Amino acid sequence: MTNASRRRFLVGGAAAGTAALAAVTANRLEAPAQADGPPGTDHLAAHGGGVEGPTFRIGATVDHDANGFNPTQVLRDFDYGKVSRLPDGRTLRTWEIASSDEELEVAPGVRFPAWTLNARIPGPTLRCTQGDVLQIQFTNGSRHPHTLHFHGIHPAEMDGVPGIGPGVIHPGQAFTYQFDARPFGLHLYHCHVSPLAEHIARGMYGTFIVDPPTPRPAADEMVMVMHGYNTTFDGEGNQLYAVNGIPFHFVHEPVRVKRGELVRIYLVNVLEFDPINSFHIHANFFEYYPTGTRLEPAEFTDTIVQAQGQRGICVLRFPYPGRFMFHAHKSEFAELGWMGFFKVTES
Repeated sequence: MTNASRRRFLVGGAAAGTAALAAVTANRLEAPAQADGPPGTDHLAAHGGGVEGPTFRIGATVDHDANGFNPTQVLRDFDYGKVSRLPDGRTLRTWEIASSDEELEVAPGVRFPAWTLNARIPGPTLRCTQGDVLQIQFTNGSRHPHTLHFHGIHPAEMDGVPGIGPGVIHPGQAFTYQFDARPFGLHLYHCHVSPLAEHIARGMYGTFIVDPPTPRPAADEMVMVMHGYNTTFDGEGNQLYAVNGIPFHFVHEPVRVKRGELVRIYLVNVLEFDPINSFHIHANFFEYYPTGTRLEPAEFTDTIVQAQGQRGICVLRFPYPGRFMFHAHKSEFAELGWMGFFKVTES
């Protein structure tokens, strides 16, 4: 998507595509900074916001109950599956995942025809330990053909690729994927049916964590899935950007953490139609573990860049209380929803 076409969306022009989108983009701030605005209003102004820049009306939020999920709950919602023991002593974990077509409110007044896994974006965060045997029963309740493709090491027939093994799972059909959990690290899963970009951009993805045999140190753990919404359906770019489903959610509901406590962020990028995404935290640095497949950090930084499908683990402590911003370091993404705050407290 060109800068010119995206700017047309930002000012509520022809690229908005619907009256609802035009209405949202028209709800810009009337001044670069307002005393009663939410934290971050001044940051928007400094990065092109205010009178000439895009943002949503102060205080406007989506209806999480109607959507059926809340990004704050998604943040720390780890699904370990139904656990049992096999005759050889290994752990068996089973999950049920269903696809469905859902109309979600992705921004105030903006409805998006999503293709979802367990009726949310992102899909459930599956978590296990290296060496576990995994069974994922996938039922296609959508009107469209889908598969589940897991990143990791497994047999070809379990790869969720059309034409191999069970191939495409058609509407009303089901299939159980089974494989061993390896290697340990931070992975993802997504639909692999063509047009692949549309299936992913509509919401067919989730996080897949394989813990090492010796657990990582205890921490306040959370998942952040970076993604976007191509609301014009032109396949040329995104008009909204988000973490865990809803733009600007963590501005309205900051991520609460404790001062001095170890924090571990599982950061995944599934953004379509833009070549890269990024993560930047204010007033702090973190240790970064690319893909999470090594136990030693690769760097100590405050900003990392990920291409689509890349992921990594960010580990840090907050030495000071207060509100600390995090966002994409491409300002345009931040202004269109990829922004939030950590709220650090003493207890």
